[in-house]
Amino acid sequence: MTDPNAIQPSALDQLPDRDPEETAEWQASLDAVAREAGPHRAAYLMRRTLERAEAGGIALPKLLETDYVNTIPTSAEPALPGDPEMETRITAWNRWNAAAMVTRGSKYGVGGHIATFASAAWLYETGFNHFFKGKEGDGSGDQLYIQGHASPGIYARAFLDGRLNEHHLDNFRQESGGNGLPSYPHPRRLPWLWEFPTVSMGLGPLSAIYQARFNRYLTNRGIKDVSASHVWAFLGDGEMDEPESTAALALAAREELDNLTFVINCNLQRLDGPVRANFKIVQELEAQFRGAGWNVIKTLWGSAWDELFQLDTTGALVRRLREVPDAQIQTYQTRDAAYIRADFFGKDPALAEMAKLLSDDKILEIFHLSRGGHEARKVYAAYKAAVEHKGAPTVILAQTVKGHTLGEGFASKNANHQMKKLTVDEFKTMRDLLGLPIKDSDFTDGVVPYGHPGADSPEVRYLQERRAALGGPAPARRTHALAPLPAPAEKAFTSFDKGSGSQNVATTMAFVRLVKDLVRDKETGKRWVPIVPDEARTFGMESLFPSLGIYSPKGQTYEPVDRDQLMYYKEAKNGQILNEGITEAGSMADFIAASSAYATHGEAMIPFYIFYSMFGWQRTADQMWQLGDQLGRGFLVGATAGRTTLTGEGLQHADGHSPVIAATNPAALTYDPAFAYEVAVIVREGLRRMYGEAKPGEDQNVFYYLTVYNEPLPQPAKPQGLGIDEGIVKGLYRFNTAESAGVTVAADAPRIQLLSSGTAIHWALEAQKMLADEWGVAADVWSATSWSELRRDAMEADAALLRGEERVPYVRQALQGAEGPVLAVSDYMRQVPDQIAQWVEQDWSSLGADGFGLSDTREAARRHFGVDAPSIVVAALAQLARRGEVKATAVKEAREKYGL
Repeated sequence: MTDPNAIQPSALDQLPDRDPEETAEWQASLDAVAREAGPHRAAYLMRRTLERAEAGGIALPKLLETDYVNTIPTSAEPALPGDPEMETRITAWNRWNAAAMVTRGSKYGVGGHIATFASAAWLYETGFNHFFKGKEGDGSGDQLYIQGHASPGIYARAFLDGRLNEHHLDNFRQESGGNGLPSYPHPRRLPWLWEFPTVSMGLGPLSAIYQARFNRYLTNRGIKDVSASHVWAFLGDGEMDEPESTAALALAAREELDNLTFVINCNLQRLDGPVRANFKIVQELEAQFRGAGWNVIKTLWGSAWDELFQLDTTGALVRRLREVPDAQIQTYQTRDAAYIRADFFGKDPALAEMAKLLSDDKILEIFHLSRGGHEARKVYAAYKAAVEHKGAPTVILAQTVKGHTLGEGFASKNANHQMKKLTVDEFKTMRDLLGLPIKDSDFTDGVVPYGHPGADSPEVRYLQERRAALGGPAPARRTHALAPLPAPAEKAFTSFDKGSGSQNVATTMAFVRLVKDLVRDKETGKRWVPIVPDEARTFGMESLFPSLGIYSPKGQTYEPVDRDQLMYYKEAKNGQILNEGITEAGSMADFIAASSAYATHGEAMIPFYIFYSMFGWQRTADQMWQLGDQLGRGFLVGATAGRTTLTGEGLQHADGHSPVIAATNPAALTYDPAFAYEVAVIVREGLRRMYGEAKPGEDQNVFYYLTVYNEPLPQPAKPQGLGIDEGIVKGLYRFNTAESAGVTVAADAPRIQLLSSGTAIHWALEAQKMLADEWGVAADVWSATSWSELRRDAMEADAALLRGEERVPYVRQALQGAEGPVLAVSDYMRQVPDQIAQWVEQDWSSLGADGFGLSDTREAARRHFGVDAPSIVVAALAQLARRGEVKATAVKEAREKYGL
């Protein structure tokens, strides 16, 4: 039987021991300390020894946790600059107005959150007063990712400095009438204030990392020097449970993003209760971030704890703090001194003796009020250390009390996230606590008043002077008056107009070939940002590696294995391609940073992110909403698209629904081009709309989603005639008629209109020939490049009609006079073409690839879903039979003939 107390083998046993006797002496010394002074003393000595080794550069695994105390001791805290008394008064006004705004809005049932900003007020105020650079100074200023639930406090500060008025505050969460304030940071709703949407939890920290990384990318590529910009992300400790919150920590450390600081408000509470009831979230996060390579600063205890730590001569206090779970810390916040004496101090004789030296008032001050995140000096010390740290990003773990200063009914209560208002008496108690000059008579009819010291008051002047010294208001979004980007040479867009001849070309390859030409453009080529999640070779993009280079802040420190090949794997500090590895979420965060650089940095960048279509909208649709909110511009490219074109990959790779999800996003312009020349027309139009001369009333803040296919097929020449380009952009044009296709049909033959998109047009063209040759039916084939744009236009026509304006939807105009019924088909579920059914005057039916995908050949998959050419023929005959234009028996004959 194994002795449980025996020393077990370790990895060190595999290393040669040059002096076993010395090793034994060290081990014996440790055993002696543990035996004579106790295990706590032995652990202390080991920690200090490991810390000394790390400080001396000795290569050892890092300590992942430190004691539950402040990282920066009081003796090392720098003096707080500025006027602390003035900043305290400013913070008091902001606390008041944030609570007043939400409480006044609660009578309309619009909700709001009070407790989050109450806990984080000093985390923001210290930054605004001393650190956050504005956009009116040199460079681009800092980028601030504000915690969504803290938005009332940010509005309160904007009210104090004159950027908002009482009317704005009274319209918090009431936007439809104009001058309203959105619930959370929404740039699309309040574009002069908010830069980054953050309330979809987890996306803020992920985006902040990639924003800091993109800042380095811009600097290293020579686009713009933004090395003075710092990214600040304000997060909740509960939010860190989201997988996106910590998904890119290693990237930030690996690339040494010391231009990035996370500030995690550790109020120990999430929406329903404690974040880690039986554990310690601060220690867990410290280990996680340290393990990932971040610099960690813990700001846990306020100055009232200093006396307590000085009394701790045995280490009993530190040991007790380490073992008390978070939920019990919250309980102390709500209990009296007697309970704290018994439960916290009474567990250890040394602590019990210590408690005798403390009055009840002192105990309550320590445990109810004194947290590091509530004291400007503690927060300032942490921020200063963060911005001065080099070589790694920093996370500040700031402990606070949720609901701080809102009264006993709020502080640390499990339900305080759902509590939307204070009573008048609670406001009066808060007023007295904050020392605000608000009279009882100001509460007219029981309505809490807003507070403002006056536009020319010392507080407002101080606030504005501090912001002026730091480069202007913050947060703020600036849309720079950028000159439209010059259009690339037309040659790049017309290279496929003559078709591909006998060469088979997939539309994925056509898009990549187009981009290759566009990145060579002298004017705009450098502004393209190719983004790919480790699938560049799948999409035929490896030829871009040596010409553009793959971005790496380290350059290329090795000799690539394929260095002697033409298309070798080239990394470069100024590389243009962002090859992110297997992370669609990270790639989307890249895209968002690049797509909004026109506002963040005043530099128009043209990102295109190419991915397996199944792993775009299905996997990262939340980020696409974030992209739309952030007013981003660029091209999302869903490659290997469709449910039947990707052979053998099966259920989770076969995309039959991404256009359905994309259609739910108002900022997404979704296209399903069939041919290479269509891809070129759509990209040219996208560049014009997003980066060129906008038409009157045209929204430039959109992004394009293109689906492209991996099925190599001959690319036809672009049809001649007027309106082709317009039809491609608007979503529908007639590719050919039965007559122009060269099939033989009688003059009075039944006729049907085949509408198809993407790769499905090839099945429709095959069906067109079969219908003519075998059934005497004339079919016209239409290319529906965008079902959703047709729908958008039709909905706008409906809205115009309600306003009394006569307007005919484009789809109805295009199909006007087209004979016979309409049959629509795509490689997606029927819901995709059915988007436009109600606006088509002809009889309508559709085919689609509904259901789960399956592994098989393309032909077998299309037969399974009933979208191949024979299936189209049978469906067309069925439509015509219902109209009495072909015999009913023809449908049965066709089914039997084709084995359906």
